[in-house]
Amino acid sequence: MHRLDINFKYLLLTFWLTCSVSVAIGQQPTSKIRLNQLGYYPTAPKKAVVNGAESKSFYILTPDLADTLYTGKLGKAEHTTYSKAPIQLVDFSAFSQVGEFVLSVPEAGVSYPFHIDETVFEDAGIASLRAFYYQRASVALDQQYAGKWYRKAGHPDDKVLVHASAASQSRPEGTQIVATGGWYDAGDYNKYIVNSGITMGTLLSIYEDYPEYFKQLNSQIPESGNEIPDLLDEVLWNLRWMLTMQDLDGGVYHKLTTPSFEGMDTRPDLAVQSRYVVQKTTAAALDFVAVMAQASRIFKAYNMQLPELSETCLIAAEKAWKWALAHPSEYYEQDELNRRFDPDITTGAYGDRQLEDEFIWAASELWVTTSKATYGEYLIGKIEEKSVLPSWGQVAMLGYYSMLRNEHALDNPTMLKKVRKLVVDFADELVQQGNSNPYQVVMGGSVKDFEWGSNAVAANQGIALIQAYHLTNELKYLELALANLDYLLGRNATGYSFLTGFGSQSPMNPHHRLSVSDQVDAPVPGLLVGGPNPGKQDNCQYPSDYPDEAYVDVVASYASNEIAINWNAPFVYLVFGLEALKQEAGFIHSK
Repeated sequence: MHRLDINFKYLLLTFWLTCSVSVAIGQQPTSKIRLNQLGYYPTAPKKAVVNGAESKSFYILTPDLADTLYTGKLGKAEHTTYSKAPIQLVDFSAFSQVGEFVLSVPEAGVSYPFHIDETVFEDAGIASLRAFYYQRASVALDQQYAGKWYRKAGHPDDKVLVHASAASQSRPEGTQIVATGGWYDAGDYNKYIVNSGITMGTLLSIYEDYPEYFKQLNSQIPESGNEIPDLLDEVLWNLRWMLTMQDLDGGVYHKLTTPSFEGMDTRPDLAVQSRYVVQKTTAAALDFVAVMAQASRIFKAYNMQLPELSETCLIAAEKAWKWALAHPSEYYEQDELNRRFDPDITTGAYGDRQLEDEFIWAASELWVTTSKATYGEYLIGKIEEKSVLPSWGQVAMLGYYSMLRNEHALDNPTMLKKVRKLVVDFADELVQQGNSNPYQVVMGGSVKDFEWGSNAVAANQGIALIQAYHLTNELKYLELALANLDYLLGRNATGYSFLTGFGSQSPMNPHHRLSVSDQVDAPVPGLLVGGPNPGKQDNCQYPSDYPDEAYVDVVASYASNEIAINWNAPFVYLVFGLEALKQEAGFIHSK
């Protein structure tokens, strides 16, 4: 027999054995292969990571493992700055076939199944928006819309008490007010103006960026099919509640809350603690200003359907602005409040003593909406020298985004040039962070990313990158925004898809009273959990101390596994921003 024949037979045998081992290992998907568990756009970048197994080749297979459709070489073994376990990058961007597939790495196994499709993220986007419907207070959720998570109405909030800390001459302690509606803030049943602020600002911003996209989106809520886009219908549920939180003098109550948190297994309709509006604060007033000003200009287009709403919002905004200027340092300090007033309040504080960013955001939105020079003049000399990623306590960049998307209506080119540079420079820092991260995602390039609600950090980074794309048309920003979506849906050090109900390994036990108390095994879908948090403030047992792995899927882990409206909102923006731009970006086949 010729040596060539022997070598050929040897190669065939080796290939058969390799494939056999791959199939044997791959009968059960392995979490060692971290990828976007939903999938990928056909012509977009497609990357995954293999954790803890050094390999040379990978294969894209049909789900039954019968056919090999694509082969490639893995990247060199690397490790993050947090863990020394080897990881290797898998890049199969060249594979664009539509369908369902698995990724096979012989030394590791096969991945969870994933899809390649032009609408691969649409359902997740709709679910993340519908999650706000599930968070609605003061209303029953009908089975027609809520499915098995339907429920009786809870917290009518038609007899809310004015707490001693919030008492005024016109509304003494114990006065009852009506503050119906709004969204439950997080895993609890309270409603907070400060956290509603960034949430509403984010949702209003994505509508303002892509109005035509949202005019055709059906999220299957009770209002679907009316003359108002579903996203705005959902926003209205919280906007109307926020209006009830303004006192007669223009100040805004910090929160509507029970003195202490309800039990985890308490259904909303059985929650009977008294509820209070607590202390008027500068932060609450300024967040209220920004939201009302932005809402005023957006809802002006719907004056026929919603008479006087736009005008009402602007009047409320300017009244709260005047109050904030007259009360620039009314801080929420819960311990001090409890020393002075009864009953004690022990729910979420959302305390903030650095309010320069809130003043910037409020003035920016008023300037854009009214074009009044006084608001633009207020901002002179106050624009920051360096941008800070948005969070409930850092909101200046929301104002920058609004100024830039409405720069045609503003008369200060010098200021706008500075703001534009701030946003693009910030995005460029994120690009550098992503390029140096072995996971090839922006998220986690700095240990500071892994704070309480780290998944919102990932989503807000994605928004910043999308904003930079709007300003520059450079595709690198969108590709890294998409990579951060990959992170949230599975390409991360935990192996979890962090959106409830989506992905092969997603959270089943979020810190969420609605999900715990409803007697349904599966949690409410479409909720983004907090994500890795090495602070571990809940004192739960975590499987790892590494910052990027500090996550545990248990109900008690409010530090890593709670949900919150200000985390869901940037996820909504990230998904739908990419959906709105996917064809322009070349992520799907040209039509």
